[in-house]
Amino acid sequence: MQLIILTGMSGSGKSVALNVLEDSGYYCVDNLPATLLPGLLDLLSADGYGRVAVSVDARGGASFKQLLEALHELKQKRVEVRALFLDAKTETLVKRFSETRRRHPLADEHHTLPECIGAERDLLEDVSTVAHHVDTSDLSPNTLRAWIKAFINLPGAGLTLLFESFGFKHGLPLDADFVFDVRCLPNPYYDPVLRPLTGKDKPVIDFLLADSQTQEMLRDIRSYIDRWFGCFVKDNRSYLTVAIGCTGGQHRSVFFAETLAQHFRTRMPVLVRHRELAL
Repeated sequence: MQLIILTGMSGSGKSVALNVLEDSGYYCVDNLPATLLPGLLDLLSADGYGRVAVSVDARGGASFKQLLEALHELKQKRVEVRALFLDAKTETLVKRFSETRRRHPLADEHHTLPECIGAERDLLEDVSTVAHHVDTSDLSPNTLRAWIKAFINLPGAGLTLLFESFGFKHGLPLDADFVFDVRCLPNPYYDPVLRPLTGKDKPVIDFLLADSQTQEMLRDIRSYIDRWFGCFVKDNRSYLTVAIGCTGGQHRSVFFAETLAQHFRTRMPVLVRHRELAL
């Protein structure tokens, strides 16, 4: 059986993700208490279900703390398990709850909405460390759907390496394990011909490759990942996100993410995301 555990912050887009999984042929179960997960999968396996997606989150209350134990038990049974964690900035979540006027699952008469969101982050912290992260703070529903589909199509085994470009002026991505800053390099934005293009376009690529410092930094980042990647594999990590940031997230960071992904793609599963180009 192939199992995807969908979890994350309330208001981060899990309903959108679960709909994508259902449309992709997964049998989906929403808001399942973690303690019921092994028993449910035994029943579904006996009935011949091969692909299952289960949403487990803070709505399950105290039982959520049993999710890590349940995941370990399933892996011992050789179930192919992948965890997907959706997140968003606190201010974004507050805005979404205000717009929809929905009640936060941890809400009570004693705590504000930001306090409930903080408590939920604490509750989900352990699970977030073993899951593939998606920061939905600035994503449209269509972009989130596309990123979920890319996640589904990845091979299930081994460590997945994700390269994400972003612009510092829009804030750091929540899902980054490493952040590299390439703002010190020549900026194609100041060339009127290159300004409307992106780091995927050949004129911008040629502009950046003509600079010796760009090539040197590219080699250094590539060597760093090459050197330490095996350490993360030994640590049983399933996902590693490398974020590359420039000022606007359009030229330099996009070029670095694409070039690094091309280098590593022949050796391991690789994803590429361009946060600002998705806006």
